[in-house]
Amino acid sequence: MDDDTSSVRLEVWSEGDAGLLSALNAPESTVHLGGPETEEQLVRRHRRYVGMSADGTGAGRMFRIVLLPEEVVVGSIGFWAQTWDGEAVYETGWAVLPGFRGRGLATAATRAVVAEARAAGRHRHLHAFPSADNAASNAVCRKAGFELLGERDFEYPPGNPMRCNDWRFDLG
Repeated sequence: MDDDTSSVRLEVWSEGDAGLLSALNAPESTVHLGGPETEEQLVRRHRRYVGMSADGTGAGRMFRIVLLPEEVVVGSIGFWAQTWDGEAVYETGWAVLPGFRGRGLATAATRAVVAEARAAGRHRHLHAFPSADNAASNAVCRKAGFELLGERDFEYPPGNPMRCNDWRFDLG
């Protein structure tokens, strides 16, 4: 696996990142996630991200993705504890602003978050669950070195059934 992350830097999510979350909530950015969230849902998500990132227990962390050398914030990525098929694992997810897609930034950020999850050291596997019809996110998983385990039924957000690919990265 190519592990180049030099095009991005991950910075821990903070109070000042609510605007980024709003920008990532556009219809074209949430088409594979059940559509945009309400303002109330965004506020709850932001509080959760801030809390996760301040926790320091290794249970997970959210980051803003910073493009280098421009020092421009281009998206978000994170990892969090999850139980999947009876196993304690990490899950990851990301989003890149529309004007910065197609440049390999999500792949570089995913490689960087793999290193963060490995360093946290609590779980052996990191999973990603992109919609089966989201070609771009599935390509990120493949390029970042995840193993495709197959398609699965998933519900995200709650009440929105979808078909996802289950990608796994062995952190061991």
